[in-house]
Parts: sequence; structure tokens; C-alpha cells
Amino acid sequence: MLELIAAMQGEGYPISHQYSGFCSYQMQVTLYQNYVNKDGKEAADLYSARPGYSEHQTGLAFDLIGTDGNLVTEKKASQWLLKHAAEYGFVVRYLNGKENETGYMPEQWHLRYVGKEAKAIADSGLSLEEYYGFTGGGYKD
Repeated sequence: MLELIAAMQGEGYPISHQYSGFCSYQMQVTLYQNYVNKDGKEAADLYSARPGYSEHQTGLAFDLIGTDGNLVTEKKASQWLLKHAAEYGFVVRYLNGKENETGYMPEQWHLRYVGKEAKAIADSGLSLEEYYGFTGGGYKD
């Protein structure tokens, strides 16, 4: 992750060395409940994983943060990530147009470490769900 951040900084992108990585189950309980309280369960499910479902609990997912302290949403930075993240073993996890497959809105700042297969996955244009043939999104209430 640090090499990817350094590469982006070298290209002039205002990326912080701070990033959102591991999140414990209890922290996800708190985050998710705050989102439900604010926006309702249906809306929260579109942008936040329920406790026990967050990729951040695996330690393999990271949200990039800009030097302004906000999630990285700048279009050119997003394009850079789509093109180069795989060189570092990462894929942009929640792609635009893949909401039905993943169950989440696009998150160009959310990276998932997959290792050597990252290039093949990224080149395919498929979501992780499509590439590996499993279903995503939707919760059994």
C-alpha cells in the first residue's frame, strides 16, 4: 500500500500516508449503526457493510485518503487507480456500473489486496464477484 501511495504522490496526487485499513467487528457495529440512525437501513446498506460483512475486517481492504482528510474521489486519481493499482496487487473493489453484482455503490477509493491475480482481474473489467463466480450484495434478514 505504501508503494502505491508513494507512486501516486510522485505523480502529483495529494494522497495522504494515512488510510483507512483494518476495522474490527465492534467498530463496524458502531459505524453501521450510526449510518442507519442517520440515513435509514436501506440507504446505509448501499454504502456501508453490515457488521461481519466488511472487507476491512479482513485486513485486505484500504480506503485511500487525500491530504485534505477526505476519501479520494478526484476523477484523475480514480483513473490512475484503475490503471495502476493492480501493479501493486490491488483492485478497485467497487466499480462503477457493478452495483448489482457487488451490492454497493461505486467506491473509487476502496482498494482490495488480491496479490498476483490483480492484473488479470483489473484487465477483465469484472467485479471480484463476477471474476470468481460468487454472489455479492444482498443480506438475508
